Amino acid sequence: MTQARTQLTLASVAVAFAAADTYVVVLALPDMMSGVGLSADQLQRAAPIISGFLLGYIAVLPLIGRITDVVGRTPVLVGALLLFAVGSLITASAYDLSLVVIGRFLQGVGGGGLVPATLALVADLWPPSKRGLPLGVVGAVQELGSVLGPLLGAAVLAVADWRYIFWLNLVVAVVLAVLLRGRQRPPVSAAVGLLACIALGLTLTAPEHLATGVTLGLPFVPFTGDSRLLTPIGLVTAVLLIAWLALLLRKADLRALAQIDLVGALLLALALAGVVLAFATADPEREVLSPAGPWLLVAAAVFAIAFAAWQRHLGMPDPAAAAFGPEPGPASASAEPGPSALPASAEAGPTALPASAEPGRDVAAAGDRPTPPRRRVAIIPAGLLQHPAAWGSLVVSFLVGAALIAALVDIPVFARTTQGGGQLAAALVLVRFLIALPLGAVAGGWLTRRYGLGLITGAGLALAGLMFVLMAFWDRDALDGVPATLVLLGCGFGFGLALSPVNTAMLGATPPDSHGLVSALVVVARMVGMLVGVSALTAIGLRRYYALAEDIPSPNELCPSSPGTCRPFVDALRDAAIAQGHTIFAGAAVCAFAAAVLAVVLLGRRHVVHG
Repeated sequence: MTQARTQLTLASVAVAFAAADTYVVVLALPDMMSGVGLSADQLQRAAPIISGFLLGYIAVLPLIGRITDVVGRTPVLVGALLLFAVGSLITASAYDLSLVVIGRFLQGVGGGGLVPATLALVADLWPPSKRGLPLGVVGAVQELGSVLGPLLGAAVLAVADWRYIFWLNLVVAVVLAVLLRGRQRPPVSAAVGLLACIALGLTLTAPEHLATGVTLGLPFVPFTGDSRLLTPIGLVTAVLLIAWLALLLRKADLRALAQIDLVGALLLALALAGVVLAFATADPEREVLSPAGPWLLVAAAVFAIAFAAWQRHLGMPDPAAAAFGPEPGPASASAEPGPSALPASAEAGPTALPASAEPGRDVAAAGDRPTPPRRRVAIIPAGLLQHPAAWGSLVVSFLVGAALIAALVDIPVFARTTQGGGQLAAALVLVRFLIALPLGAVAGGWLTRRYGLGLITGAGLALAGLMFVLMAFWDRDALDGVPATLVLLGCGFGFGLALSPVNTAMLGATPPDSHGLVSALVVVARMVGMLVGVSALTAIGLRRYYALAEDIPSPNELCPSSPGTCRPFVDALRDAAIAQGHTIFAGAAVCAFAAAVLAVVLLGRRHVVHG
């Protein structure tokens, strides 16, 4: 148990660091653009730097969640950290936009994979009635990363180039991966992977003192064109990466992985990718969807229908398995699996299996009864989300994301509009909101031991909604006073209160062998809510802004003698921008209040314990 709790601590630190990276990049984006040859007016071309990360974070998350349930928590945590490290290496070494996007995509996959594995590890270590507080602590640590992210980014950018942010990511991710493995002897694949990463770094950076040498520079001479990848050292890197992957696959339990529904995972990933790209690549200043957004949503709908049909196909009875008859044992096939049906030694999760048992390996029943062939299980098994607390957690998470993004994006925008100053000053205003999130998360986790999950979630989101209502009445000097700080703290605390109860409700309403998957689905719902929310609320706010701006007299009318420096015109535009913020805050309040009502109704007044 001590070792498992140590792993949970390391995993929580990793989740916090990945969360911090998201906010670091927001500050570093202008420098990253210039680093890959983009000018300040080419912001739309830089959108894939953000959308690539989101695509990796969201689209692949259900698959990683299912892998977590099949192979165990620690292997996924280590693998996610290594993937995050490789993505950081590629981003830090990138010399063009495409490499930055690839690196950010891998970072998204790795950073996103840490979350469901960590939440599932909590469910393995604590019984349902005591999960609230540790889930709250994990949520608090994650939100603490959000607080430290802007500060870390500002500190690094003040003394070094933006690339050092990702070099730091690389070092921290590797150290955490090594610590998570414990005292196990490093396998051969680790040495090959280290050589592959060193070769990859040399290939992409092409150090001048090596690349320009008469002899040492030969490996860096391209076979054709000017790509650094089409070089002798690039070829060596490709061979090493293939060898590393082959060694990892050789070590993996392929029979266990064969249970994973890759077709369903691919269809679901494509459906989510369509939604992500439709909203994430749009310019929120002008449009809700990107120019290709309608077609992307149509494609997403097609893949979603195909996914549902495939899931239905996998849920049909298997004739080959039916020939062996029903499974032996006291529990019937229709019995709902849950903690009460497990022996005490099995409650710890996948890591508690006997040494002789491998995940996904068929074990013969007593009396040498032949074992039916193992078939793939649907990526989202039928009936998994049938409990109101399960699908209700997803709906509430979606609405929480839609409301939360308004605070993360529009509080800094409001600060720049009313106070001026740069991006750092606006980020420091946001810190007043972010610093209360981890405090609320811990409090929400502790309260789950005394009160119902729905009541705690509803109270927290109602508090956040009330604070948004107060923000909708802020004037241009509001952020200079103490009341605004209290509003920001109250809003952050309210959101924090809802983090642990929602996760606790989902884990309690689903069987233990799907905890990795359902934890991933909660994160996906929240992230999709954020994407939809930022586009929809910004569009509504801009409509309000343009309606007011049309009624503003021109500078020639307001200041005939000095139209070029017309202060009344500037003030009128600023008031219109403030009204835009008020509209967005009001929309966020609606989302928060709706989530509060649904939480009380769907998540229940008492703990939901599966089984």
